[in-house]
Amino acid sequence: MKVNGSVESLDVEPWVSLLDALRERLGLTGPKKGCDQGACGACTVLADGMRINSCLALAVQYDGREITTIEGVAHPLQEAFVRHDGFQCGYCTSGQICSAIGMLAEHAAGMPSAVTESGELSEAEVRERMSGNLCRCGAYNGIVDAIMDVAGKDPR
Repeated sequence: MKVNGSVESLDVEPWVSLLDALRERLGLTGPKKGCDQGACGACTVLADGMRINSCLALAVQYDGREITTIEGVAHPLQEAFVRHDGFQCGYCTSGQICSAIGMLAEHAAGMPSAVTESGELSEAEVRERMSGNLCRCGAYNGIVDAIMDVAGKDPR
């Protein structure tokens, strides 16, 4: 698989999660093992540009695919998260940023969400689309503001 632009050859058992392969075999500690059940989003990475919960994915499923973790991200969202205080402890931040990158791509591609009413990216739309990423510190307002800022919308 290609990880953050580098081709990586891994010999893993079929039951090894993508998250464990990234963290334990490749030393990439940006994706976090939060709940290990796909509920928190701390493990979110991009697979061929689409956001996935790496704790629910088997590494062998991603043979030949492009995986991007926070270590391979260079995106305006990173500075926006700092500018809008979209993090506190930072544990969920890497998953939040990867998820936001994928979410913005989904929206740009016209993929609807449960609250889609128009083509505009509203705060409600961002909140719905990011609902799979939890922040125990409660930095949600800053996260939404950062995403809206990068999307060219006026944050609160």
